[in-house]
Amino acid sequence: MALEKHDPVTGQTTTGHEWNGIEELDTPIPRVALFFLVTTALFALGYWILMPAWPLGVTYTRGLLGFDQREVVTRQVETAAAERAGWADRVMALDYAGVQADPELMRIVGETGHALFGDNCAVCHGTDGRGSRGFPDLTAGAWLWGGEPETIHETIRVGINSGHDETRMSQMMAFGRDGVLEREQVRAVAAYVRSLSQPEALAGDARIEEGRQIFAENCASCHGEDATGMVETGAPNLTDDVWIYGGDAQSVYASIHGGRQGHMPHWEGRLKPLDLKILALYVHGLGGGR
Repeated sequence: MALEKHDPVTGQTTTGHEWNGIEELDTPIPRVALFFLVTTALFALGYWILMPAWPLGVTYTRGLLGFDQREVVTRQVETAAAERAGWADRVMALDYAGVQADPELMRIVGETGHALFGDNCAVCHGTDGRGSRGFPDLTAGAWLWGGEPETIHETIRVGINSGHDETRMSQMMAFGRDGVLEREQVRAVAAYVRSLSQPEALAGDARIEEGRQIFAENCASCHGEDATGMVETGAPNLTDDVWIYGGDAQSVYASIHGGRQGHMPHWEGRLKPLDLKILALYVHGLGGGR
């Protein structure tokens, strides 16, 4: 029978394994580890007995406590639906002004609308609604088709240049690409348009007067004689500092030369009428109610 060998430094027995003069100690498992192993095993055994655990073909063991997470979730869903039905009926029964006059309903609209906007609109307009190049900033209060909640609701419902039968239609001609205007005429109109919102930056530009005349002959029918836009056609206001595609010289030139045709999908059929109304109120609020 082999005698146990002890490490001369620690006094512990060794396993007999040696590598390059180093012998492996036969260190026992810490008691705390054994404690947690035993505790875990007992907990698992108790859970199997008390809670639903084992599948039995088409059913499962119910456990001594009879707890059913599915029933809990079902009750929670039913409770939430009942609570939602209460305020949802009020939102649908009232007109927009009536909902806006009710602080409690508007609090719910803000919470629910934020979630709806994040799930459906943020991919284009951003989570904060500020948009990006080619996608309108909904916080600026500059509305192409009008900023009343009812009008916003209609825009969300039918979309813009979408596949909906009642979609809003809007397109800007490609004045340069289609040969309606010469290159220098496009530049003159671009200078005039930029001078409407940036008069100091364009002061003294000799092309402005020429651009003003060209604008009156070619652009005023959509943007208005004063260039403040027309909600009937979805033409933007060119006198403010809100630009969908950029207000620098190159961007304005590109818009006039190549035209623009934005697109917004319609949400009727994808969202419920209640959700459309909540979104309209939420988006209206993003623009500060303007």
